[in-house]
Amino acid sequence: MENRNKIFGWILLVLGLLIIFWTLFSSYNIFTGRSLAPALFEEELALTAEKEVDLEDIEKIVEGQLKEIFPVEKINDLLNLIVSSILAGIMIFGGGRVAGIGIKLIKD
Repeated sequence: MENRNKIFGWILLVLGLLIIFWTLFSSYNIFTGRSLAPALFEEELALTAEKEVDLEDIEKIVEGQLKEIFPVEKINDLLNLIVSSILAGIMIFGGGRVAGIGIKLIKD
């Protein structure tokens, strides 16, 4: 029984380390531009017709100017990178926990 626990512990340790290294490698590729971040947020394109400017349209003008300063695709890219980083953190944490369980089984 103890031998089985040690073998299972080694399997969990290797599995946990593989999860951690795969996550770090994937994150590295995303941040260096070799692969794209998961697209959880997608941009919405809206077409507007040009018309005369009234005082009531000031809100729409300001919104249009803000979209020029902060383009929707860049905001979506930033949100996708944030979500990708959070997911990578969760995966690394989970891989560490799995490896920790494997180490406990090996020690016992």
